[in-house]
Amino acid sequence: MWALFMHASIVVKLVMIGLVTCSVIVWAIIFDKFTTIRRVNRQANDFEERFWAGGSLDDLYESDGAKPVHPMAAVFGAAMGEWRRSSRITGIDLVHGGVQDRVNRAMAITITREMDRLNRWIIFLATIGPVAPFIGLFGTVWGIMHAFGSIAAMHNTNLSVVAPGISEALFATAIGLVTAIPAVIAYNVISNSMSVFEDRLDAFGTEFAAILSRQSEERGA
Repeated sequence: MWALFMHASIVVKLVMIGLVTCSVIVWAIIFDKFTTIRRVNRQANDFEERFWAGGSLDDLYESDGAKPVHPMAAVFGAAMGEWRRSSRITGIDLVHGGVQDRVNRAMAITITREMDRLNRWIIFLATIGPVAPFIGLFGTVWGIMHAFGSIAAMHNTNLSVVAPGISEALFATAIGLVTAIPAVIAYNVISNSMSVFEDRLDAFGTEFAAILSRQSEERGA
């Protein structure tokens, strides 16, 4: 493989270097996102276990929500913070005082912001997946043109003249495919995992809004 690279034309070399660089970035993103998905789900599991343990919401807010370190705590903190601020201003009428809408908006904005942060760099996978094979194909076409140029220059159609250029061309295509295939697969898997996690945050937000509404009604009773 190194010999193929060294004997390739400068254009094909640049194509190969670009594709290898993209491949390294792709694998770095894949590793980072799979690690992130495992981490945020583990943190969400731990948080939900404490949330549903029946402890004080104020205590949980002070320990996790005030300075959140993971998305679910951020959603909880946004809702709880808005609820506490609104309760001090408008009293305890969460349902009729417009607080419910503000709490829901705070959670929706937080979920969007957290998911934007989690989805950062995924677009690179979506871009490289379709584009890399065409970059490799460009290297292939250029390599074949270089091979035909060698034939014309040497006035010789012997296989030993044609083979190096064809090998370089096919090698560029292979690198393009090796770069694209993991990117496409990883993009689909990661996107699905992120969508599932976003649904989990939405479900938690809906349940938490119901809890706050119920607590407000109980206090007002």
